[in-house]
Amino acid sequence: MDKASDRGGSSFDHRSGGGAKSGGGGKSPRRRGSQLDKLTIDATVVVRAKAPAGSRHKGYEEIVVQDLNLSPQVTLYRRERWETPEGERIIATLDPGIVGGYGPNLHRLVLALHFSGQVTCERIVALLHGMGVVISKRQVVRLLTAKLETFRAEDEAVLKAGLGGAYVTVDDTGARHAGKSGYTTQIGSDTFTVFRTGPSKSRQAFLERLCGGTALYVINDAALGYMKDRQLPQAVIDKFAAHKEHIFSRPEDWERHLQALGLTDLKVAPDPVLIASECALWGAIRHQGLLQDTVIVSDDAGQFRVGVHALCWVHAERLVHKLVPANDKQRNAIAIAKRMIWWFYGSLKEYKLAPSPQQAQVLRARFDRIFKRGATGYVMLDRLLRRLFRHKDALLRVLDRPEIPLNTNASENDIRAFVTKRKISGGTVSDRGRDARDIMLGLAKTCMKLKLSFYDFLGSRIGLPGTQFPPLAKLIRPAPS
Repeated sequence: MDKASDRGGSSFDHRSGGGAKSGGGGKSPRRRGSQLDKLTIDATVVVRAKAPAGSRHKGYEEIVVQDLNLSPQVTLYRRERWETPEGERIIATLDPGIVGGYGPNLHRLVLALHFSGQVTCERIVALLHGMGVVISKRQVVRLLTAKLETFRAEDEAVLKAGLGGAYVTVDDTGARHAGKSGYTTQIGSDTFTVFRTGPSKSRQAFLERLCGGTALYVINDAALGYMKDRQLPQAVIDKFAAHKEHIFSRPEDWERHLQALGLTDLKVAPDPVLIASECALWGAIRHQGLLQDTVIVSDDAGQFRVGVHALCWVHAERLVHKLVPANDKQRNAIAIAKRMIWWFYGSLKEYKLAPSPQQAQVLRARFDRIFKRGATGYVMLDRLLRRLFRHKDALLRVLDRPEIPLNTNASENDIRAFVTKRKISGGTVSDRGRDARDIMLGLAKTCMKLKLSFYDFLGSRIGLPGTQFPPLAKLIRPAPS
């Protein structure tokens, strides 16, 4: 839809619903500039030429050559051992970058190959063996999960910083863990990405992932308002509001609180325990200062419909595209609907560049004309247009918040790396391996979005000397001056 509605870069014909590339075979008019100014020259070599007598020197023709030297370096550490007068033994400590007999440079290479390069453990072992390094697959796996707590803390800080931005886009995909089916949720924006894997993709699970690593349940104004929106009985809401305890730091404490209020004994639909837990998690999110004014952009999946919500236009158009017409009249109705949606989508893109209250009012009226039309001649299309009209506020959120995207393409692009990892390596077995995969893939994506070197980032966090790297959370959401 982005290409089809791009009026500046193509000669799009709204009457035909198609688009033609610009002249010159569709090549971009932009030219790539030289990248050599980013390099640091380590050495200069003058190459002499054998010239016949009488020749005149005409200067030099320069070429910058980049090379890489990977070779194993084996070091024997002789650690002093002492015994104190009290009988206590003291052994000299090794450099913190050494993990299980392997140095920080090797550790960094393994992490970069596996998480950024999507290289399997078997191929990493084969590559290192070819270089002369003695290592097994089990030792490679240990390197992939070493120093995980350092990276986990960074990943949690990235999530909290990202949830304080203008918007986040979300998506999920299937995942295998410990031989069972699960789901991985992606949360990101133009500056960060995090992945979270669990056995469920329910709304409660999504709220738990938004809370980060904090197991917290809070009853506050945000939670009570959520209860009213979910139509929890007023008598139950009054019980929560009147109770003296409002903050619960452990799931066990929250479950005991629900039992004390008598919610676990109620056999009604919807489940009051489930709704109350969602409300308390939403209260915990707001209690931590997260998602204060952040728009959640998603497809039409119900679990993501929390807080200030916006819908993806690409997924909305995809519903029309999936309709299967039975005759020419229905095919024509679908083609007209798609052309009108493309046209309106292009107008929204133009609005984002120059928003104004007058234009917003015009676009709202145009939305009504498109999605409140009478009979199109295709009953299924009429039902779908009415369904999309019911989501008017979420689809037109961009009119109030022009800084948010119109689609979740960025989330689908982020989650593609996870899907590739899943196809190459399959599922995970241990919880530590699952967490390492989610954390490291998210940090690699975050570095890429911030235009930073993931390789340098790894060196800094592993402890290589001379690799200072600022916290990613400060780059995502700089501290106010």
